[in-house]
Amino acid sequence: MNIWIAIGVTAVGCYAVKLIGLLVPAGALERPVVKRLAALLPVALLAALTAQQTFAEGQTLLLDAKAAGLGAAAVALVLRAPFLVVVAAAVVVTAGVRALTG
Repeated sequence: MNIWIAIGVTAVGCYAVKLIGLLVPAGALERPVVKRLAALLPVALLAALTAQQTFAEGQTLLLDAKAAGLGAAAVALVLRAPFLVVVAAAVVVTAGVRALTG
């Protein structure tokens, strides 16, 4: 039964956040600081999530095949490769490292 309480609380919380967003005056959203924050915050959150999923296992730092794949993707991005090439480079390097290390 506790899972259904958590689902209900989450649903109500999501609805409340959406409602609060709709109640914000349009003038407040047109400020340059708010526009810049809205543009940069999703990128920062995605970078933090990627770093946490790649380099952490519980409370320990982990350097494994995922880190090598992320490094390959970063190199491909620096070389301005298309998105599919970036993904393919990450997949190939990750699979290669996993195959070599067992």
